[in-house]
Amino acid sequence: MIANYFNHHIARSFFSLLLLSSHNALADSINMSDESKINISGYLETYYLHDVNDATKDARPSFTYSHNAVGKPSINLGLIKANLTTDRVRANLALGSGTYMRANYVAEPKDLQKIFEANIGFKLSENLWLDAGVMPSHIGFESAIGLDNWTVTRSMLADNSPYFETGVKLSYTSEDGKWYASGLILNGWQRIQRPNGNSSLSIGHQLTYRPHAKLTLNSSSFIGNDKSDQDRRIRYFHHLYGQYQINDHWGMIAGFDIGAEQAERNSQSYNVWLSPIIITQYQYSEKLSLAARVEYYQDKDQVIISTDTPNGFSTWSYSANLDYKFTKHVAIRTEVRKFHSRDRIFQQGNRFDNDSLTATTAAIVMF
Repeated sequence: MIANYFNHHIARSFFSLLLLSSHNALADSINMSDESKINISGYLETYYLHDVNDATKDARPSFTYSHNAVGKPSINLGLIKANLTTDRVRANLALGSGTYMRANYVAEPKDLQKIFEANIGFKLSENLWLDAGVMPSHIGFESAIGLDNWTVTRSMLADNSPYFETGVKLSYTSEDGKWYASGLILNGWQRIQRPNGNSSLSIGHQLTYRPHAKLTLNSSSFIGNDKSDQDRRIRYFHHLYGQYQINDHWGMIAGFDIGAEQAERNSQSYNVWLSPIIITQYQYSEKLSLAARVEYYQDKDQVIISTDTPNGFSTWSYSANLDYKFTKHVAIRTEVRKFHSRDRIFQQGNRFDNDSLTATTAAIVMF
């Protein structure tokens, strides 16, 4: 009932306010005299992933949506991006291709499957922005851009929460830069278009606190229905993480995801999933760094990850990572990663096993 009220009343009022504000901001931007700045950038990440299990399939299990091609040289993500910035307006357009795009945009119409980013933002007042379009997700500390992350592959937590989102975002940054807060109205859980038969909107928030340069604390949420109206099930999701740079060499990230979704339409019973993670990084020099990751994902009711096994998805993952940056634009990365599941979900030849061991090497060029 609360979600219905929001979707049909509060959302309409909020959209009206946003449209009025953006109209005023657009008018101001047309009259401004500052110089606009356009940047063109590119990113290319190639990789080779070896599966020790020798699975007969050429793709990894269904819960991996990045670096998921097995046994052949592949492109995880190649993109070209145009960015416009002025004092009052900002805009981004990026088109991409690769295994990441094919896995994460498969639910979208074909003419939208190459859109990595397409958004425009208006400065409404000092430190207050309104952005709309296809944007990077407000959830998580990992992104699709591999070189921004401490590990080669994405965590289970990142792969199974949104990488991108479509909607409207109102954001504020405090004068001292320590606080960032945003509220969002979205088309759904990692969607450009809403699912067929879905007439509802989703909402989200992000709150980030940086008391100093070494520490970041973040809280993000999502509430909404990502199914048709007929099969409506409200999903509640929260992501929490902290990142701390201990000294010049050591850094640590700790995160925790928890979600709950109605077991069926109008049900008071919820299916719950969760995922804790810890990543540590050692920066030996400007060029050489190492990282280690421990994570767990539990989805016994198979809301996000379907296994068709007695215990659902209950899996640990461990990885070790070595990076070498020739320059800040060119890098070679390698990683060894092991999964251990409570049930036998990993293909090994003609049978299934509890364990999966992979080795991934990636080469990255960006400009």
